[in-house]
Amino acid sequence: MKAVVYHQYGSPDVLESTDIDTPTVRDDGVVVKVHAASVNPLDWHNLRGDPFIARLSAGFLKPKNKILGADIAGRVEAVGSNVKQFQPGDEVFGGSGVGGFAEYVCVAENNLVLKPSDSSFEEAASVPVAALTALQGLRDNGQIQPGRKVLINGAAGGVGTFAVQIAKSFETEVTGVTSTRNLAMVRKIGADHVIDYTKEDFTRNGQQYDLIADAVGNRSVSDVKRVLSPSGICVVIGFSSLALMFQVLLLGSWTSLTSSKKVGLMLANINQTDLNTMKALLESGKVTPVIDRQYTLNEVAEALRYLEKGRAQGKVVITV
Repeated sequence: MKAVVYHQYGSPDVLESTDIDTPTVRDDGVVVKVHAASVNPLDWHNLRGDPFIARLSAGFLKPKNKILGADIAGRVEAVGSNVKQFQPGDEVFGGSGVGGFAEYVCVAENNLVLKPSDSSFEEAASVPVAALTALQGLRDNGQIQPGRKVLINGAAGGVGTFAVQIAKSFETEVTGVTSTRNLAMVRKIGADHVIDYTKEDFTRNGQQYDLIADAVGNRSVSDVKRVLSPSGICVVIGFSSLALMFQVLLLGSWTSLTSSKKVGLMLANINQTDLNTMKALLESGKVTPVIDRQYTLNEVAEALRYLEKGRAQGKVVITV
């Protein structure tokens, strides 16, 4: 099969398209013929081995897993002897962890669900990491409730576009923070209010929010505390620097212990229950994936370069 691989850390220039063996099915696994995959910041962090702390799991001197791609959608090719939920021919989507930038990948049964019939493979592939990050950040860490005032920082990105729509599905009042060129799109997907960060600082406009989902991670703990309501929660999903990440870990934890305001970070957990929650939201029309660009398997390097610029509207997808 054809796959995009890398043998050392570096820029997208180290990626190469090559033929490798098709994965064999594990007893609890499902071999999926990949029709589409999506690109996440996780991919280029792993590709570069940066920040260096990422190498603790990815491999210290060189990558353990030589194929990137955590989100996939496709058709089941084969199932392991212990698999009960799927059979060859089923259209599925979910989180592969690694290995998605290839024609075939073996995925744990519990990381897949059936694809919504009305969604394309590209739309389904855009969901797992970004949408579950948004869902779990808002619902589990943010304790979202109807009627609350919610602000999404980075509302036009992969996580942000899902977060806006998921927050609206909880019947909240949503404010999206983005750049000038993305204002109309963020309104279109459901934001009640938009803030152009090139013209206005949302931490100094006098407004307060019950929940902030920060998909950018470019504000200090003191900044977000200023605009949280007395019992407000800020969930930091992405980071612009290691310094701010450690500040949230330390000062955010201190804030959460010593005041009624909470500031913390989260990582997504790919699981069937939440994948099915997102499937239901897609089928109901409450959430529609926003796809900026599509690339072929031979263009994974270009897709990663584009995503790393930080200007993508929604998701970047690989068609296989």
